[in-house]
Amino acid sequence: MTERGQRKERVGTVVSDKMDKTVVVSVERHYIHATYGRIIRDTTKYVAHDEKDECRIGDWVKIVETRPLSKTKRWRIATIMERAR
Repeated sequence: MTERGQRKERVGTVVSDKMDKTVVVSVERHYIHATYGRIIRDTTKYVAHDEKDECRIGDWVKIVETRPLSKTKRWRIATIMERAR
């Protein structure tokens, strides 16, 4: 559990930038299956706010939890860590 005042952070890849000031970020996590011990790859898509509209598909970004901005937007872009090639 996170402490009060600390925001959750995720790192992922931008998979859609078709909307105005909004991007969809795909975050991948790995964990070990409880029964079989295999490594499981799980992806989750987050809708994030991009105020300056500077993210492009393929960019590697850090997103931070924020107050609800719309029906689905609960995250915002903190930094663009690496640009798409």
